[in-house]
Amino acid sequence: MILRTKDRDLDGSVGRQLRRLRRILLEHDLRIEEQGAPSAEWLLNEFKGVVDQYQAGTLIDDIGTVLQYGDGVALITGMYGAHLNEVVKFQNGSYGMVLNLETDQVGAIVFGEGLDIHSGDAVRLLGRTIDVPVGEELIGRVVNPLGEPIDGLGPIHTTKRRPVEAPAPGIAERSPVDTPLQTGIKVIDALIPIGRGQRELIIGDRQTGKTALAIDTILNQKETGVLCVYVAIGQKAATVAQVIETLKEHGAMDYTIVVVASAADTAPVQYLAPYSGCAMAEEFMYQGKDVLIVYDDLSKHAVAYRAMSLLLRRPPGREAYPGDIFYLHARLLERAARLSPEHKGGSLTALPIVETLEGDISAYIPTNIISITDGQIFLDTDLFLAGFRPAVNVGLSVSRVGGDAQIPAMKKLAGPLRLQLAQYRELTSFTQFGAELDQATRDQLAKGERIAAVLKQPRFSPIPVAEQVVTFYMLVNGYFDDMPVERIPWFEAEVHRRIRQNHPDLFAEITTTGHYQEVEDRLRSTLQEIKTELASTKPQAETD
Repeated sequence: MILRTKDRDLDGSVGRQLRRLRRILLEHDLRIEEQGAPSAEWLLNEFKGVVDQYQAGTLIDDIGTVLQYGDGVALITGMYGAHLNEVVKFQNGSYGMVLNLETDQVGAIVFGEGLDIHSGDAVRLLGRTIDVPVGEELIGRVVNPLGEPIDGLGPIHTTKRRPVEAPAPGIAERSPVDTPLQTGIKVIDALIPIGRGQRELIIGDRQTGKTALAIDTILNQKETGVLCVYVAIGQKAATVAQVIETLKEHGAMDYTIVVVASAADTAPVQYLAPYSGCAMAEEFMYQGKDVLIVYDDLSKHAVAYRAMSLLLRRPPGREAYPGDIFYLHARLLERAARLSPEHKGGSLTALPIVETLEGDISAYIPTNIISITDGQIFLDTDLFLAGFRPAVNVGLSVSRVGGDAQIPAMKKLAGPLRLQLAQYRELTSFTQFGAELDQATRDQLAKGERIAAVLKQPRFSPIPVAEQVVTFYMLVNGYFDDMPVERIPWFEAEVHRRIRQNHPDLFAEITTTGHYQEVEDRLRSTLQEIKTELASTKPQAETD
């Protein structure tokens, strides 16, 4: 029997009890990992124990009525027992989430199109917060923010779920960030290092290579054991498809989950995307694994939240954003952490991306997220247009973890480079007026040109840290000083190739120990030998 009043459902039907029992069975921890391959008899006994302990529970459901619906937001009356972030189910089968609690009505966002939701429709409270499927079954898949596959590769069979909103690890649960997360990008690993468990903002104007920087970092995690989650928020579907294709080409989908809320999706779906991706990543972190998550990008996430908030009739503040926009991103990014050994020692490293307008990093959303993160990598439009790529402005970029997130060899070699590069940039802008220069200034400019040439790097070609150490060793010890600047990239690539081919133990030693001093004599003689051999050789491009 089901008895319905204006705002309550008294549901004593068998169907309700079966649905409730099914949910309890799905959520039951079977500990299958400990059993190996469980027998049918063992599974049957487990389920029988759950059924024997089953209590029918309350028969009363809260039922609301849609007062108004539009643009993915529903105002509902009569739902007096609603809680924040509680899941609701609409009469047409769509799901939503409670986001506003008022005296006489509730505001809920709807996931999906919601085209056939109308005023007067019934809405049921489901008594649980929103969650998503998690687990290794998602690795290599492309899913929407509800965890449903959208890559055409069939259903995802996982029984584990996590709430999309979860408290960040406390101070006592964390360890200091002191293990490098190598990006494979020379300018970052040398000057703005990122550690496992850090939150490093990538910020810059449109079309300055922000996504390329994040994708390079994902590609560089191959064979390192670091799992990756890429969350696309408000991107064009074609752009996301190109990113996925790049990940497939380089074999990165083997350790990556892609969560997509494209520009065609509604604001509530875009709002949910980073929290869903974070929940999927946290599952691995709490298992003791290292995870990298990219939010691309949070400025579009803020715009989606602003649209929802205005529809929910929340008062607008600065630049029409609601007052809790800071809390929106703080509670997301604070979940990135490096856990202590007592909590299995996993880590979650966050790379949020924010788009600026005309390089204005003092706008509302950029300043909010800069104050939450542990540093930022600022991509400069002028540098990008001048052909310096990745277009990292080392003057405005900073990592608050610094040398703690570098191997000792890199820390020793790259120390003075930031200052020298910043001085070179200042001198370049000064000398464009045609002033006569003394010899010391000319030497400084020549050194800066070589540093800039070494730090240039093409897209989708991350460099292992041992090769980077050899490159910076050559830079610091003057191997490039008597060489034309345009010849440096070829010479560097040729040195790496010959050492890989003839002296692979040099790279292995640097990678294993983090130092180069033990092999410095062999490294010096090898480099001198290669330089002598290559002195009379022209790059292939010049020969052609």
